[in-house]
Amino acid sequence: MYDAEKVWKTSQGAGVTVAVVDSGVDAGHPDLTGQVLPGKDFTGDGDPHLDENGHGTGMASLIAGHGHGANGSSGVKGLAPKAKILPVRVSANADATYTKDWATGVRYAVDQGASVINLSLNDSTAYPGSRAAKAIAYAQEKDVVVVAGTGNDSGTVNYPAALPGVVAVSAVDQALNFWSKSNTGNVTVAAPGVQTPQADPTINSGYAVADGTSGSTAYVSAIVALLRSKYPDLTAGQIINRLIKSASFLNNKGKTAPDKELGYGIARPGTAMTMNIPKGPKGNPLIKGSSSTSTNSAAGSDDNDSTSQAKKKKKSSSGSLLLIVGIAAAVLVIGGILFAVLRSRRNGGNGGPGSGGGASPHGTGYPPQPPTGYQQYPNQGYPPRIKGSSGNSSSESL
Repeated sequence: MYDAEKVWKTSQGAGVTVAVVDSGVDAGHPDLTGQVLPGKDFTGDGDPHLDENGHGTGMASLIAGHGHGANGSSGVKGLAPKAKILPVRVSANADATYTKDWATGVRYAVDQGASVINLSLNDSTAYPGSRAAKAIAYAQEKDVVVVAGTGNDSGTVNYPAALPGVVAVSAVDQALNFWSKSNTGNVTVAAPGVQTPQADPTINSGYAVADGTSGSTAYVSAIVALLRSKYPDLTAGQIINRLIKSASFLNNKGKTAPDKELGYGIARPGTAMTMNIPKGPKGNPLIKGSSSTSTNSAAGSDDNDSTSQAKKKKKSSSGSLLLIVGIAAAVLVIGGILFAVLRSRRNGGNGGPGSGGGASPHGTGYPPQPPTGYQQYPNQGYPPRIKGSSGNSSSESL
């Protein structure tokens, strides 16, 4: 679907580290040998390469698998086969320490030099202002692209994908149609996530075929790795801009961006790397006012600066008085104009048609931010594998 052989002529992700915050990554799997860094285990077992769930290894294989056998003819090849995987092992169970562990893991990944963080997980406690949200804000301030899955319960985009600045990924099937179990809302882009073959050390064959936004998230993380390798001078925000601008709805006709199912379209690695796209601003295009907002979030402090708040209130009070005076003056002026126009019309004068409709201001073209505060989403942990029937293949290359 991606025409990967053609994509690899431009970039294979060399020099980029992708952190897979997940159930661990089996470094001994034949499709991942030499690709997996030491990493860290936050479960207490002490082995980030132990994967009793299989999920983390699967994501790593979709990102940086190189296959095995003659010329890598067997197994799974990832979309960025020369990227390195930093395994950050956290519990596969959404228990009391789950959020703390993966949030700490995100900070660890940033400090280890990862420039892409793959979060193929959902956590309802990762709402704005939470420990996890602050960890992600820390990553964003350190110029890291954070990619997360929207969820697999046909509901609203789950956290952490719903957090500002996170690349929220939904799934499409093999015919590039929206996968019905994908969560919707503030989606950034979509990617293939149905019937994806991936490595799995918990199965005798070493492989599984799975459905879910976990897989589509891994593919987008791989695309980001390709872009960061080809354009090392671009900031995380500029990489996201390129990812968005190159996405397309393809055969999904009649959609306009941002679409609640596909966001700005299906992510396209070849187009993303070769399309003539201006660099754009350095900041994350998915965050409004990112320069001030993320600084406070990443600091990790839950306390407010009372002195600063007092100054703001004082300034606000002065501003309110000026605003009231200004409004009163404007009302008098507008009233005078209306009186003159009415008087002119009554006297048979040519008032002419008014120009009251100024052009609608154009927005930034990026999705609105999710509401702040706690949202009731089910704590799913790692989305389960769902076996399904194979879809129709698409002849249109991404």
